[in-house]
Amino acid sequence: MHLRGKQKRFLRTQANHLQPLFSVGKNGLTPAWLAQLSGALDKRELIKVSILQNADETTSEVKAYIESQSDIQVVQEIGRVLVLFKVAKDPELRQLSEQVEKI
Repeated sequence: MHLRGKQKRFLRTQANHLQPLFSVGKNGLTPAWLAQLSGALDKRELIKVSILQNADETTSEVKAYIESQSDIQVVQEIGRVLVLFKVAKDPELRQLSEQVEKI
């Protein structure tokens, strides 16, 4: 699903109260990290990721890596925090994506 502006705005409001669940640190970006992130998004659909100060990557590099290596979409970039969205594989867990489709 490709997100339109209103859909991204809705997801940003939903992510406002969330705390970052994943971090990018000195170990950097790995396929194993991306697999864990994808698995978590299959359960929640919306997650925040923080890029730590000791990370070698910039926020834009993390964003480019995530979008090029997976079907995860970056909804928002706030400083060193990314808001990520992915439609859950399990139809029972698609509460948020069903709301997004209606917008």
